[in-house]
Amino acid sequence: MEPTERVVTGRMRLAAELRRLRDLSGMSGRELAKLIPVSQSKISRIESGQALPTLPEVTEWARALHAPEETMARLVFLTTNAFTEIQPWRELLSGAGHLQDEVEQQESGARTIRTLQVAVVPGLLQTADYARRLLGMAEPPYVKEDLSAAVAARLHRQRLVFDEDRQFEFLITDAALRWQPGPVNVLLAQWDRIASIATLGNVSIGLVPRGTRASTTVSHGFAIYDPADEEHLPFVTVEMIHAAVTVNDPSDVALYEKRWALVCEMAIFDDEAQRYLAKLAHEVRSTVT
Repeated sequence: MEPTERVVTGRMRLAAELRRLRDLSGMSGRELAKLIPVSQSKISRIESGQALPTLPEVTEWARALHAPEETMARLVFLTTNAFTEIQPWRELLSGAGHLQDEVEQQESGARTIRTLQVAVVPGLLQTADYARRLLGMAEPPYVKEDLSAAVAARLHRQRLVFDEDRQFEFLITDAALRWQPGPVNVLLAQWDRIASIATLGNVSIGLVPRGTRASTTVSHGFAIYDPADEEHLPFVTVEMIHAAVTVNDPSDVALYEKRWALVCEMAIFDDEAQRYLAKLAHEVRSTVT
C-alpha cells in the first residue's frame, strides 16, 4: 500500500523527519540497518511513508544517529501522533472531488477487511442507487459531476470483493439494514444485493437482529484492515462526522478486535441470516401492498 500524503499526513511528516536525520548524519540506509533492528528494505519503506515504525524503532533510529534530545522529543511526538491520525474531511476533500480512490488504495493493500456498520450498509455492499442516495446526503454536498464520479468509484471498489485471495467480513446491525435512503424498492434491492454477496466463499456477512440481547455496546462503525504485507501491522479506520480517524497503535487496534469479537457473538450468519433478510423483505412488502 502506498498512502498518499493527503491521507496520511502524520506518517509522512514522521518519514520526512527520519530521512532528514539520516541524510544529515551522512549515514546510508544500509549502514543504519546494521545498527538498529530494522531491515534496509523497511528503512526505505519508512522513509517513503509506506511503513509506520514503532516507537522503539524510532528511538533506536535516533540514538544510532546521535540525535540531540530536542530532536528525540520531536520524533517521539510525531510517532505518537502518527499512531492515531485524525484528518478533517474538509482537509481531505480540499482539491479532490471524492475520496473513493484513497479508500480503494487501503483496501487493495489488505488481505482481510472486517467492517462493522451500525448506521448504513457498508460501502462494499451497496447498490448503485443506495450509494447515490447516501453520498447525495454528504456534507459538504457534492457537485453533480463529483457525485457521479464518487458513485462510480465506490462501485469500482467492489470488484475486490470477488477476489478469492481476499477475505471480507461484515457485521451489520438491524438499524443499519433498515435505514432507508429512498423508496422501498431501493431497500429491497439492497437486501437482495447483501443476500447475493453473502454466498461468496471469501465473504462472511453477520446480521445483528433487532431485540438481540447485547453483549457489548457499539457507538460507531469501523473497519479493521489486516495488510497483505506481513511487515505492516493491522490498523483501524473510523468515519466520524467531522473527520476520518486512522488507528495504528497495536493496543488500540486490539480494543477494536475485542469489540468485533463481542458483536460477532450477537450476530447470525449463513442460512439464518438469509432467512432474516427474507423475513424483513416480506414484512416491508406486506406494508406496501
